[in-house]
Amino acid sequence: MDTQRLILLVVFSMSGFFLWQAWESERNPRPQMPGVVQGGKGEAAKADPSVPDLPQPSKPAVAGKSEVPVPAGTAVTSAGERIKLSTDVLEVTVNTEGGVIERVALLKHRDTADKSQPYTLLQNTDAHTHIAQTGLLGEGLPNHRSMFALEPGPRTLDAGAEKLELRLKASGPEGVEVNKTITLRRASYLVDVNFEVRNGSAKAVETHGYFQLLRDGKPPVGEHAMVSSYTGGVVYNEQDKFKKLEFADIDKGKTSFAHKTDNGWIGMIEHYFVAAWLPRDGEPKLAREFYVKKGSANAGQYIVGVLLPVASIAPQATGSVSVPLYAGPQEQEKLAALAKGLDLTTDYGIFTVIAAPLFLALQWLYKLVGNWGWAIVLLTILLKLVFYPLNTAAARSMGKMKLIAPKLKSLQEQYANDKQQLQVRMMELYKTEKINPLGGCLPILVQMPVFIALYWVLLAAVELRHAPWLGWIVDLSAPDPYYVLPVIYAASAYIQVKLSPTPITDPVQARMMQLMPIIFSVMFVFFPSGLVLYWLVNNILSIAQQWHVNKMLGKEQAATSAKR
Repeated sequence: MDTQRLILLVVFSMSGFFLWQAWESERNPRPQMPGVVQGGKGEAAKADPSVPDLPQPSKPAVAGKSEVPVPAGTAVTSAGERIKLSTDVLEVTVNTEGGVIERVALLKHRDTADKSQPYTLLQNTDAHTHIAQTGLLGEGLPNHRSMFALEPGPRTLDAGAEKLELRLKASGPEGVEVNKTITLRRASYLVDVNFEVRNGSAKAVETHGYFQLLRDGKPPVGEHAMVSSYTGGVVYNEQDKFKKLEFADIDKGKTSFAHKTDNGWIGMIEHYFVAAWLPRDGEPKLAREFYVKKGSANAGQYIVGVLLPVASIAPQATGSVSVPLYAGPQEQEKLAALAKGLDLTTDYGIFTVIAAPLFLALQWLYKLVGNWGWAIVLLTILLKLVFYPLNTAAARSMGKMKLIAPKLKSLQEQYANDKQQLQVRMMELYKTEKINPLGGCLPILVQMPVFIALYWVLLAAVELRHAPWLGWIVDLSAPDPYYVLPVIYAASAYIQVKLSPTPITDPVQARMMQLMPIIFSVMFVFFPSGLVLYWLVNNILSIAQQWHVNKMLGKEQAATSAKR
């Protein structure tokens, strides 16, 4: 394979990679029929027929029906009161029917379409459903369809307070009382949900607490087709590590993971954000039972959740179960401190081992200069310095190709009708001139994993969302609104092609090489400006390096000619 073909292979591979990403973002299939399917191995989940979407442990705590007579598979209009809670970072809406968390708005992050509004991660609207449901299993115990009484208390975090609590109360069977407390804390995206069961009856109470997320299969509002990101369920435990629970697999009942563990968490992720139930460590062994299933109310809804047993509550005693919900941005450093593996929700694909240190370097540079755009520029320069020897070797090879271009053209004219002989003569010329025809491309191939890993970093980092660079670039995660960067990139790519000529013998290949700057520029019109900035700076540095090498080679050739 000669140089120009390898160059085209690299270019088409990158183009194919970007196009595949766009295709992936559109491939999430919608479910075809409602129903409940337990994912993975083990016993199927059996929802209580009177309440949709109730989980059931593999060894039920108690048998019986819930107090809410709702036919399975029927959507119910909420009759509860909606209570809004506000902290410095969250705005949370809780429905007194079931204590369902129906809305979580992130006050430090702007909406994609309307930047005057906060980004809404959890919501329950006609357009989109993504809510957190919790409850207790057992006859007469409150679930996510039971009515709770609201206790008085503040609804906004006071200036001197560190936490804000919403207290709800419901009655169970024969003297059993259940207090449900939802706690928010200052500067935290954690929402603690706690059930306290007071057993005033004459017999022991046994129950499980369930904590689940229900959402539809729609991609986040404003998600661009050219920027692929995963939307769906995720689970983490020490046995399986981080696993995706794709909606398509839930539809088919093909999810497979460890359901009973003594560690781990489960949740839903989308581009930049995650909602996950994080059971605390130190629970009894095998206390957690993770589950996934299809929502029963509407086709196209999915549930991921966890069951936790409550120790048998003796008469006149109290028992409790509590799980925090994280609903916020995928800020890797903070996520890693909350739960093991939670930082993996920032999806770098198969290049995580390379992408993770690249992000740390980018983050360090940001702390140094205080601007993510300039941090990208500096990281690009640092990568150029790291790969300087490889890039110089590639540039020298390209420069030598330029010097022998007249000889190659002569061979092409001489053997225009004999392609096989032309290749033989070209290889002889390369050998005589001590040129490796692949020398310009192999160093580039070595660097490809780093380029792709950096692509993932710039695509997935929530820190770049709505982060300005300079002037007209006010959001590095959005396309350039005036197409300035793609146009400058096109000019730089054209100059780069002219500085790095290759012995094109096929007119079709030659035409494609000329068109590639235009093709990439059109693609970059739809790409986040942070990505385009990286490619532009990389091109400018490559042009400077190639120009310098060409100049040095010219001097070397002149010196060699003078000696002859």
